[in-house]
Amino acid sequence: MTKQFLAAAVFGLALSAASAQQLDFRVTGAPLRADSVDPAIAPLLRQVSATQIQKNIEKLVSFHNRSTLSSMETGLPEGTGITAAAAWIKSQFEQYSKDCGGCLEVKEDTFIEPAGKPSANGAPPRINRPTKLTNVYAVMKGTDPTQSARRVLVTGHYDTRVGDVMDTHAFAPGANDDSSGTAVSLECARVLSKAKLPATVIFVAVAGEEQGLNGSRHLAQLAKSEGWQLEAVLNNDIVGGNTTPGEKLQSKSLVRVFSENVPLNATEAEMRRMLSLGEESDSPSRQVAREVLSVARTYFPVPTSVKPVMVLRLDRYLRGGDHSSFNREGFAAVRFSEWREDFHHQHQQVRTENGIEYGDLLKFDDFGYIARVARLNLATLATMATAPGMPAKVRMVTSNLDNDSILKFDAPEGAPEGTWYQLVWRETNASDWQFAGKAAAYAEKADGATHTVTLPVSKDNTLFGVRACTRAGICSPAVAPL
Repeated sequence: MTKQFLAAAVFGLALSAASAQQLDFRVTGAPLRADSVDPAIAPLLRQVSATQIQKNIEKLVSFHNRSTLSSMETGLPEGTGITAAAAWIKSQFEQYSKDCGGCLEVKEDTFIEPAGKPSANGAPPRINRPTKLTNVYAVMKGTDPTQSARRVLVTGHYDTRVGDVMDTHAFAPGANDDSSGTAVSLECARVLSKAKLPATVIFVAVAGEEQGLNGSRHLAQLAKSEGWQLEAVLNNDIVGGNTTPGEKLQSKSLVRVFSENVPLNATEAEMRRMLSLGEESDSPSRQVAREVLSVARTYFPVPTSVKPVMVLRLDRYLRGGDHSSFNREGFAAVRFSEWREDFHHQHQQVRTENGIEYGDLLKFDDFGYIARVARLNLATLATMATAPGMPAKVRMVTSNLDNDSILKFDAPEGAPEGTWYQLVWRETNASDWQFAGKAAAYAEKADGATHTVTLPVSKDNTLFGVRACTRAGICSPAVAPL
């Protein structure tokens, strides 16, 4: 037996012994498990229709070119262009509202985007003259007067483009980018409008994404100026499940969920604090991403469903999305995108060149995949609208040098009777929560709305969060302590 083999064996025994130690974060609480299934949400998921999604995408493609700039064109054939598309989307929301007895308030956020200026490198602006933009959205007000101020939002962008972003006439079908995301928003509205949820849900289709996120920026600023209590934004952009023939590395069982780490609107002092405490992966947006994973564990445990994968960055290289507009205004927002994109089918003139087919065509969409993504969005929206609001003023007591973790938090405003609190924690090198326990199990004390719990887990080695849960076990996203 060689010395190297003996050394490796001894090292392996040492690792086994270390893994068997009674580490405080493992013996306290229990491994994280799926939350309770809500019997009101589960049947809704079966109503999501791949056929209806296909019909909606086919209709969107029929508008030929949905360039934001086409709103200013007067010579387009009847029934084409972005203005016609906006009118159709509004009519869909209005039909859903009629079907549910007026449960949706359908609105238009219309404004004039001024002409832009050349960029620093001399590139011309993507909007070269004052241009009308219209975001179309439908508001389903929550049924609980104490919870209805809380809002969650799902969105996709309905504008399209070809290689020349200024071209308002060439065929720009946008079947994937982003008819797929718009179809998710529409289908969530169609199905969820049949439900009664305590908090408010907003279904959106924005314009101006391809011109620089103009539509979502305006809507996010509107939400901030009007004081929307917006707890989460789910942005679906390129969720068509690209089906290019011969593509062997695409996954139809995975969807990426992008989220910011340090919030885009954080102050310098806030950034320093987060970085010094290792909290750069505990932004509100990152907690929404973890909530998406939690929802998937609850409602989609089987391999035939789509599995969300957290990507620990704001977005892809060289690209951006509408969720970042909401991030800049201080709202938690994430982006859903298919696992592997084909850039021959994005921002391209429709053509065949050197045997390669270019263009964002219907034939490359997988409507079953889009339906699975829509179910994940719907389950997340319904869960967050059913759960109590998130705990407030969550903080870690750091006045003592000890190996305990003392957490204080306030009950969410208007929390329903029977609300209880779940503590979640993970190792500092883990991306998702690993362990959980009821706050009541750790000498929970309540002084009015303020709760205090003490865990025998070292705060130096662990990251924590607090969730608010209904009596039935439907839980909010976690809130990390300050």
